[in-house]
Amino acid sequence: MGVPYLIPTERFSRCIAASKKVWWDIESDVIRGRRFDRASKFLPDGLTLASRLDFLSSDDKVYFSQVQGRTYAHMFGLVERFIGAKVLEISRDHWLGDQVALEALVRFCEEELKHQALFRRVEALTSEVMPAGYSFTWDPNEVAAAVLGKSSWAVLALTLLIELFTQSHYRESIREDADLSELFKDVFLFHWKEETQHAILDELEWRRLDAGISNEARDAAVDELIALVRAVNAIVRGQALADSDYFARTCGRDLSPTELHILRHTVLDGYRFQYILAAEFQRLVDIDREPTRHIDTADRETLDLRARMRAVLPGTRHPPVRHALSGFGFDALDQPTHRVGVDAIDDTAI
Repeated sequence: MGVPYLIPTERFSRCIAASKKVWWDIESDVIRGRRFDRASKFLPDGLTLASRLDFLSSDDKVYFSQVQGRTYAHMFGLVERFIGAKVLEISRDHWLGDQVALEALVRFCEEELKHQALFRRVEALTSEVMPAGYSFTWDPNEVAAAVLGKSSWAVLALTLLIELFTQSHYRESIREDADLSELFKDVFLFHWKEETQHAILDELEWRRLDAGISNEARDAAVDELIALVRAVNAIVRGQALADSDYFARTCGRDLSPTELHILRHTVLDGYRFQYILAAEFQRLVDIDREPTRHIDTADRETLDLRARMRAVLPGTRHPPVRHALSGFGFDALDQPTHRVGVDAIDDTAI
């Protein structure tokens, strides 16, 4: 505890410069008077896993991607509620200190509020063209209150996981798919431009907090992070079932019981892939899909992951992100930042 930590003011400054450079407006830059239609996919097959569903026609798969894309936007609006609140909370540490860091975090909060407004706009537009009956019942305030009950260390770790898969999804899948709705692609293009800085700021603040906690507190925070990942899993399980049944009711054809079973499992696998990206975390939460694996097995899985994470988390000679999260499948920050698309930030990965 009490490891000396020097605030990297220059890195915060570069994030501010990038934020100013890529600033955008919801209506004039993103929406531009456009509407969604039923002819174009929202998400690529690589994210939705639609290729598994041989019994769906090509038109069915377009609609399948739209159902998942609608939830994709909702999920980001959901998590950004607690992300903005946490960043606003930790900005207090800089109120009477480094004003550059404070400005960077205030801009971060402002952008998160804008993103929430963007995703509310997306929902309004999708509801105009999609059948009635869609449901996303998770209340952002209730979810945020539960998440914010955990330590800042754990919340920032979860936030960084989210920021990193946001980068991965856009760069490796959404950006490259020519068959997607141009409006939907633009929503996530502009979202991605600002999330690039957010990932960097998340890590900078996570490192700062980590430098000031004890080994015991860090151990407890790792357990909280695992609990949060499992909570995300519970959300995606519920939403996967709701979305599968919505699709089955509104796709315009009758699905057999076998087809509905395959559909439900495919949507769940897709959502776990989308929102719980790291293979090790997927292994941890997957135990509840196998009824023969009881609580003792779950405990062993948790203990194994906990030990593996602690072996590479701060407190060793390694920085937290590159050797901990990337070791579980998150390697975006091992790449030069300029490859993520923000030239205003230097090309040295954190």
